[in-house]
Amino acid sequence: MPACYYIRIYTYRHFMQINTFSKALSDPTRARLLAILLEHELSVGEVVRAMGISQPRVSRHLKILHESGLLHSRREGLWNFYRVSDEGIAGDYVRAISFLLENKEFAADREAVRKVLAERSREVRTFFDEIAEDWGGLQREIFGNFDLNHEVLAGLSHCTCGVDLGCGTGELLEQMAGCCDKVIGVDSSPGMLQQARGRLGDRASLRIGALEHLPLADAEADFAAISMVLHHLSDPEKAVAEAIRVLRPGGHLVVADFAAHNNERMRTLYGDRRLGFTKEQLVNWLQTTEMQMEGIRSFPVNKGLTILVSTALKGNTPVNGGKNASS
Repeated sequence: MPACYYIRIYTYRHFMQINTFSKALSDPTRARLLAILLEHELSVGEVVRAMGISQPRVSRHLKILHESGLLHSRREGLWNFYRVSDEGIAGDYVRAISFLLENKEFAADREAVRKVLAERSREVRTFFDEIAEDWGGLQREIFGNFDLNHEVLAGLSHCTCGVDLGCGTGELLEQMAGCCDKVIGVDSSPGMLQQARGRLGDRASLRIGALEHLPLADAEADFAAISMVLHHLSDPEKAVAEAIRVLRPGGHLVVADFAAHNNERMRTLYGDRRLGFTKEQLVNWLQTTEMQMEGIRSFPVNKGLTILVSTALKGNTPVNGGKNASS
């Protein structure tokens, strides 16, 4: 069969998909939705708060965008999350029109999303400020006799500078101080940092800040830990990227968090935003052109939950083209 026949089929298929995408964006509300989801993965509730329109209307428009292929959806417990598709023809189409979605006419919606996420961050800080003194007891309810800090530090014998990102009351940081020349703790909760300061005194540099925008210089540390923090964040992938940024070549990053689960009570009792992560998600974030995935270990704990402890090494050269490690 002539090659031109296949070219015509290929071109027609693409034309039909472009037609589908364009029809999906023919409604101004759906164009607004695509614009705010260009930079963030948001739950339906967050979209409703940002857009100021009813949940049924938002869900109807999101469904149309999702069925067209322009949005990717992810179910997590009772929540649905949406983000712009970044692969295949849909990804190419969105990238081609992104300059339109970044236009100033969508600026008010982008600002509304920023305020919703900022409010979410304030809620998390308030939650941790209020439970800072009882944090150890709350952790024991989940971990029981499991020593997470031991597992996080299992491969660490000595480092020049270690950082605990989301250090909380400083328990892990205190143990890191025994094998690091210098330790730095970062947390967004003043209440947690106050507890850590009481525990560590001047043995650690404690800094207030968000994990998505770390108050640390490039390549400042040779060991970094993010322990049981990512599930509280609106953008955990960005927090991992920031941790990679502050690591020196040859440095190690350890990420400990819940495996994906469906225990909705974790949202209300412990302030969780995300119900854990799959191994595939962690590999995708940790295996980059700079990082080599070293392994993921699983540990069952209370309430039917599992802790994943992932380790990655920052190299001097690109690793395997990135994002191809197995778990």
